[in-house]
Amino acid sequence: MFRGAGTTTRHRLLAGVLATALSAAGLVHATQPSAAAHPRHTEKNAVAVGAGGAVSSVDPEATAVGIEVLRRGGNATDAAVATAAALGVTEPYSAGIGGGGFLVHYDARRGVVETIDGRETAPLAMPRDAFIDPETGEPYPFFPEMVTSGASVGVPGTPATWQAALDSWGTYSLAKALRPATRLASRGFVVDATFREQTLQNRERFAAIEPTAELFLPGGDAPKVGSVFRNHDLAHTYRLLARKGVDAFYEGSLAREIVAAVQDPPTVAGTGLPVPPGAMRTGDLARYEVLRPEPTSHDYRGVEVFGMGPPSSGGSTVGETLNILERFPAGAMPTERALHHYFEASALAYADRAKYLGDGRFVDVPLAELLSDGFAAERACRIDAERAAAKPVAPGDADGDYGAGCGTGAEAIDRPDTEGLSTTHLSVVDRWGNVVSYTLTIEQTGGSGITVPGRGFLLNNELTDFSHVYDENDPNRIDGGKRPRSSMSPTIVLADGEPWLALGSPGGSTIITTVAQILINRIDLGMDLPAAVAAPRASQRNTANVVAEHEFIESFGDDLAAYGHRFAATAELGAAAAVEILPGGLLRAVAEPERRGGGDARVVLPR
Repeated sequence: MFRGAGTTTRHRLLAGVLATALSAAGLVHATQPSAAAHPRHTEKNAVAVGAGGAVSSVDPEATAVGIEVLRRGGNATDAAVATAAALGVTEPYSAGIGGGGFLVHYDARRGVVETIDGRETAPLAMPRDAFIDPETGEPYPFFPEMVTSGASVGVPGTPATWQAALDSWGTYSLAKALRPATRLASRGFVVDATFREQTLQNRERFAAIEPTAELFLPGGDAPKVGSVFRNHDLAHTYRLLARKGVDAFYEGSLAREIVAAVQDPPTVAGTGLPVPPGAMRTGDLARYEVLRPEPTSHDYRGVEVFGMGPPSSGGSTVGETLNILERFPAGAMPTERALHHYFEASALAYADRAKYLGDGRFVDVPLAELLSDGFAAERACRIDAERAAAKPVAPGDADGDYGAGCGTGAEAIDRPDTEGLSTTHLSVVDRWGNVVSYTLTIEQTGGSGITVPGRGFLLNNELTDFSHVYDENDPNRIDGGKRPRSSMSPTIVLADGEPWLALGSPGGSTIITTVAQILINRIDLGMDLPAAVAAPRASQRNTANVVAEHEFIESFGDDLAAYGHRFAATAELGAAAAVEILPGGLLRAVAEPERRGGGDARVVLPR
């Protein structure tokens, strides 16, 4: 079955020649290593500088897998797929083959940026009232009731994404790319405090689903910190995909098992959670295909920023925020004044996101207008340099008619934020200059909570990203076959036509502000990339309060309160993973030093 561009793996002549040369130099190993050569990786490294390729992710086991692929001559796509598969083992509550995502790729040979949309789709038979409790006529409470349901599960896109990426840009087969993660699932990884805490946070709903309780709550408790967690069922599933390809996921017995788990969730007797069934059918899986939208692109202070188009709102909303901010000399302002302008720009962009963004196959998204300089100037006209606007602000008219004024007035749109804060991101650069920025997810931490029996992976709850109450004027309304709006923002930045940065983050609708703030920190505020990633964060999403980390409020709260900004504290925002290409071709890989337990960044040849 055709699920992406091409059906055979490309082996570039250049890659082969360089891999041969590197093998002669001792950088590529021709023999299969022994089991003793696969130690468990627990040490985390926030910053690494060197050559030969770089990987940044939230997990040291996954980063080690990607680095080993690069060391053995694989390219950025090979390493990205292998790393993502490893994250499906060690970050099963954030990502895995039961979910979806967006991948942005820079091809060094052709000098082009391309994307893969592996977002989940709604079943064709999904009803408009899928999230309405028939007893009350009101939406189910979001957590744990709504997310823990077959009704929340979209058709997964991750396996098809991996195959499509390898077919288009890789040198590995899917079987070869899955091999390290299969070993990792079999031998196990060391449980850290974050894994145990996330399990305990989901204990009630995990305990309600029999195969989930068996896998993640052995003996009724979360795995202990320092213990080894093995997932033999997932290893078997990866071996199945390695032998038979991704069609084994979308057709046949595994597809039937996925549909059975959605239509009749395997709950334990007597659970108090409703766990309503979903509408997915085997035909929905068989019909799934990745899409290849054009990347979003725009200039920001002399660099080109590439992101993901609809159904992601990431590329357009990051882009619009930066385009609005570009009308002001943020780099020459005191920090608190620059942050005020950043908050106001992001609020305006989120207002336009609410009005216009959805799956472009179902709604008309004026993407070119949202990213145009004329629209940005009209929206920037709304910013008061001295005072924060009352939130929510109204959306603009992305109609191509931009005069000297600030646009016509419109009513503010105030819809609840329905995106979960989980997800994961990885960034990869190889020795040839190819770049991958890949954000993947199962939505909520723990997804739907439904593990496919005997298969070792959780299904997503991605359909809760739709607006829960149907409104025909809402671009993110529920429709059968539609992809819910996302905020995932995998980003690649070019400087002078050459790749410079790859970055992204988890965090639901705060992903957009995390990526935008890192870029502002790096480009406008003079921070190097490690400082730009580590700096305290705040997120203004067109709401009365700015959600901000405690350190941000301590540092800037009083000064920004003078502009009229109000704050709501949160422990942390996002968990970025980034790579920067430095002058002279050196690579700087950067992961979070602390957020979500810290990430791991590595290079093939450290300096």
